[in-house]
Amino acid sequence: MGVHLSSDDNGGDEVVSAINVTPLVDIMLVLLIIFLITIPVAIHTVKVNLPRDINQPTKTKLANVVIAVTPDGHIWWNRTMVQGQADLEALLEKVAVTHPQPQIQIRGDKNAKYDSVGVIVAACQQAGIYSIEFITEKPKG
Repeated sequence: MGVHLSSDDNGGDEVVSAINVTPLVDIMLVLLIIFLITIPVAIHTVKVNLPRDINQPTKTKLANVVIAVTPDGHIWWNRTMVQGQADLEALLEKVAVTHPQPQIQIRGDKNAKYDSVGVIVAACQQAGIYSIEFITEKPKG
């Protein structure tokens, strides 16, 4: 009569069925760090519709006011030179109360300082002008 030393009835080795999740956890942590770094960069970009290089022709009416800014900063109201900011504001306040309100078209020379055009826009806002346009030329080529 023999003695069996094995506790297994089948006589085979026991198979380990545990899954090692350490590599999975490592990959998930790396992906999490990558997403934490890249998402703020994508969020901080402002999505805007950029203007196209197509210029629509402006329909100039007789009631519209064309304000021109020369490279040296002088301001012209239609074809009359404006002496100062007070005169410009007085002219804008006169046209602001008319009905319908005329459209203000600003023609700023490309070599004019931004400050010169900014003065006109601020004066229009202060006078209560609702419609301001910037007149540009279509690029050559």
